Amino acid sequence: MNLRRSAVSGIAAIALLAIASTACTVKSSDDGEQAGPAAAGTGKGSAELADGSGTKVALVPGGAHPYFQPWKQAGADAGKTLKLGDVTLDETAEWDQQKQNNLLSTLAARGYNAFGVFGVSPTDINTTFADLKSQGFAVASLGSCPAGGTNEADFCLSTDVELAAYKAAEATIEAMGGKGTLVHLTGNNVDANTQLRIKGVEKAVKESGGKIDLLQNITDIDKDLQTAQKAVSDLLATKGSRIQGIVSTAYNPAVAAAEAVQETGSKAKVVAIDDDAKILSSIKTGSVSATVVQNPVGQAEIGAWALALLQTGQCTMKQPGQIADSGSFVVTKDNVGDYDEARKARTAELKKQFADEYLSCG
Repeated sequence: MNLRRSAVSGIAAIALLAIASTACTVKSSDDGEQAGPAAAGTGKGSAELADGSGTKVALVPGGAHPYFQPWKQAGADAGKTLKLGDVTLDETAEWDQQKQNNLLSTLAARGYNAFGVFGVSPTDINTTFADLKSQGFAVASLGSCPAGGTNEADFCLSTDVELAAYKAAEATIEAMGGKGTLVHLTGNNVDANTQLRIKGVEKAVKESGGKIDLLQNITDIDKDLQTAQKAVSDLLATKGSRIQGIVSTAYNPAVAAAEAVQETGSKAKVVAIDDDAKILSSIKTGSVSATVVQNPVGQAEIGAWALALLQTGQCTMKQPGQIADSGSFVVTKDNVGDYDEARKARTAELKKQFADEYLSCG
């Protein structure tokens, strides 16, 4: 993953908007006005953080994974811009829900009072969120929402993974010329997000009217790059001649597929996920047709900002457990040089959306 400079300062410079009476306003840092909550109960307060010095935000991934690396810099930048007490990124060495729970308890004991968490277990994480909330902490589910449609965190800011997978499959089918055999590479089969990704790919295949044959959904190959490389190597060795397209909706298989197609000279069209340097390079050379990038920087930026507003009591969620799509973007050779502008625009749009629709301030 490429780390990019925070876009928070650009977001803060957005011009003031006239917002409905029940919404908050996002004040420009350059307009000379003092930000602060309006009279209690009016719902017309400012979503420009008045004083976040007492807020200490912990961003806690489910475990080590390249996807979360941008959270570290984006969180640090947001902390500096918002003048928070601290922003840290911490994770366990293993993807284990109990170990993540223990880490969260340790962070709370160290004074952290706002948490952005990617839960290890989508089916169990709501118990963790409810426990944190009961202690008076602001909590966001970042990067992944709990399974089952109920979110006990204050809000969830995550990629709409079904939509992102659908976009990726559509791009693959287009690269294949609208016909042929497709393989889908993805993550942990028991992960609710994996099932949504499978659903998104299958939706695109169904819309082909029988012109695309989905040969296989290959799951459980995102543990590490070596696991993914072996799976892709075995796939091409045994079924390579039958495959016209490979869509990957998990990070390590995407990198492995990009490498393998280039090394073997396979004619399969590859569409990847995220913006690893190898993937972007392969798009430029033509060995990868496209990738679908997500918005981890926006998750950390908006997550830290909204958590601080909630933890200080300056704002509340109009609808507790609100779910918001952080965005997904198709990158091809045509826009590989400037696609990050679309992500920055989506992050700015998210800040407006939180202020206009999701938060009640004052």
